[in-house]
Amino acid sequence: MMDGKRIQNYWSNEMQAMLDTYKQFQILIPAEDRNGADHNGEDGRYVETLIREYLKRYLPKELEVLTGFILRPAVKTGLNNKSRKNEADRHSTQLDILVYNSAQYPIFQRFGESVIVPPEGVIGIISVKKKLYERDIVHEIDALRKASKLCRCINDKKELVRGPFLALVSMDSFEKKKETTEQWIFDRLQETYTKEDSFDDLVGYIASLNSWSIFKKRPKNNNSAEYISFTHKPEEMHLGFHFLLTGLLSVYYDNTRNTISRPGFTGFPSGRNYDLELGSIEVKSMR
Repeated sequence: MMDGKRIQNYWSNEMQAMLDTYKQFQILIPAEDRNGADHNGEDGRYVETLIREYLKRYLPKELEVLTGFILRPAVKTGLNNKSRKNEADRHSTQLDILVYNSAQYPIFQRFGESVIVPPEGVIGIISVKKKLYERDIVHEIDALRKASKLCRCINDKKELVRGPFLALVSMDSFEKKKETTEQWIFDRLQETYTKEDSFDDLVGYIASLNSWSIFKKRPKNNNSAEYISFTHKPEEMHLGFHFLLTGLLSVYYDNTRNTISRPGFTGFPSGRNYDLELGSIEVKSMR
């Protein structure tokens, strides 16, 4: 007998409600000559907003669900970490969804929910499409990969911090006649990634939320990434959102992130030495 039915039924109902909400938008603003809403751009933004709003409901309060850019400045981090000494300032492309720990890390700039943030606080990066086409795969996963590389950080224990959870999600997907959707997506992944990429740089989850999921398993004994797929049964509507939450929370609670390191936020270049040593003043105590 399998337990956990209550929580599975709960999540299935929640996800069905999300999908029904999306359908209501199409009903109110229908397109005359195709499936979907009347305005492609607004249709896509509505999907993005809907997923963001649902993530906000269930993630810990200190995790904000935002949109915008990652800026990796070439300044020191922590107390005296100059590992970026020979780097240049770098930034990402615009990212649909950024899950960011704003309780522990600062934000460079904010306009509503659009932000520019340093990499240390990024927990997850999600690309969102209304419908996933073959041409989207390489472009979207390459953008996620580049954003992931910006987030390579070292904590106060000198450990490499686990990278953000990467996902590409849609409400629907293009179907091929000669092979399954999951197979041609995996074929594109194989063509795109190289041995120069780390496990964290590879997308962790790809899905059509109402029908199937592709999930990346963490390796146990070797340096590899194993992808597995799930076809959502009617009673498994919870799977898509479950994978998203599981991936985000696994990064958030990872032991490499339990020690907070000061981000590269202020503008002192990592390789800049002082010009003069002027002296010191004694004090009774530091507190």
